[in-house]
Amino acid sequence: MDEKPTTRKGAGLCSLRYGLALIMHFSNFTMITQRVSLSIAIIAMVNSTQHQEPASMSSEGPLTDPLGNWSRNIKDFSTRAAVYQWSTETQGIIFSSISYGIILTLIPSGYLAGIFGAKQILGAGLLISSLLTLVTPLAADFGVILVIAIRTVQGMAQGMAWTGQFTIWAKWAPPLERSKLTSIAGSGAAFGSFIILCVGGLISQSLGWPFIFYIFGSIGCVCCVLWFTVIYDDPMHHPCISVREKEHITSSLAQQSSSPRRSIPIKAMVRCLPLWAIFMGFFSHFWLCTIIITYLPTYISTVLHVNIRDSGVLSSLPFIAGASCTILGGQMADFLLSRNHLSLIRVRKLFSSLGLLLPSLCAVALPFVTSSYIATIVLLILIPGTSNLCDSGFIINTLDVAPRYASFLMGISRGFGLTAGIISSTTTGFLISQDSESGWRNVFFLSAAVNMFGLIFYLMFGQAEIQNWARERTLTRL
Repeated sequence: MDEKPTTRKGAGLCSLRYGLALIMHFSNFTMITQRVSLSIAIIAMVNSTQHQEPASMSSEGPLTDPLGNWSRNIKDFSTRAAVYQWSTETQGIIFSSISYGIILTLIPSGYLAGIFGAKQILGAGLLISSLLTLVTPLAADFGVILVIAIRTVQGMAQGMAWTGQFTIWAKWAPPLERSKLTSIAGSGAAFGSFIILCVGGLISQSLGWPFIFYIFGSIGCVCCVLWFTVIYDDPMHHPCISVREKEHITSSLAQQSSSPRRSIPIKAMVRCLPLWAIFMGFFSHFWLCTIIITYLPTYISTVLHVNIRDSGVLSSLPFIAGASCTILGGQMADFLLSRNHLSLIRVRKLFSSLGLLLPSLCAVALPFVTSSYIATIVLLILIPGTSNLCDSGFIINTLDVAPRYASFLMGISRGFGLTAGIISSTTTGFLISQDSESGWRNVFFLSAAVNMFGLIFYLMFGQAEIQNWARERTLTRL
């Protein structure tokens, strides 16, 4: 039976918890731009001809200066936009290194956040990632090995920051506002992807590729100042929170303790089918999302034959759609809960169904509409847009079933998701290398099948009530 949390409100949008959601939105925005920045910059880092204007017919010499006065202005900042001889295999290792770094810290960082406090763990991860972003251009001059090492450590830092968020929400988010608050925070990643894809190439062309790292690394440092100044682990210790809001949060969470425990009930977790339903949901969700993030520019340029400049703009559109659907889904989910239209588990299963079924239908339809430019673009925008409706489904379900271990379980969940991403990326590369047309068709059909498997498993075993092993057992504590 789903628990009926209080519907009493505490200051609404003009509250610290919504300010926290905005700062976390900014943090997610920062981390995704730092992660994707190399994907944009590497075009110029390994090929200087990308700096040429489209109409230019200048020579192909690697040290030519197609931008004329622009390069002289850049030299005034003592910045030399170097070009490196990195093979495609080397580039692939550089790209994947950050994902391996994230996997290394997903589970331990979630556990440590529950013990030592998410503010310190998340803030440290964001600060380390920002500083490493700033020194990436310098590291590139020392060799590719150092770049790979920095990207790996940066991934470890971001893994700390991603998982630590759910420890904070377990203590700050009232049950009737979880979808709304987490969707505001999570949409920062989609919005950041949109921004970096839109302006990254322009920054590289006008100022030089190092400035991509300088700008977004500096933004991250500013975000760290906000984080350590404003954020507290729980509302009880925040000096600026109103009495009304504090009472609203604590009373709504009174029946679901989120205090950390030194021992984690691993055996109970392994036997818990509702947790496996969440894990399978993450696996399915990340399978298709990773393909879209990784191969969308390639699909647009090879299938639709769009030039590089327009491909960058088109590739960014799905992410602004994703950010919009994330926020909209959170609003709709909490509306249904607050009006008692649906129980909590039905809301979670509804948005999980929409987030897995709708993108699957779009993916299956894609191979049949390639002759229509508009139809293809619309479907490509709808896939990540509708997929982000999962953010109000199984994505935040760990807060429902085990709020005390939400951060630890989120680390495991993302581990399943990243594993799916690695497998799907490798599988996609193999399939499209055999035959482009049939390869893409098989990629989308396989993705739809994986999504359906995750959806069916979640619908069968998903729950939204606190599990017995996740409840506070020490009742004599005052």
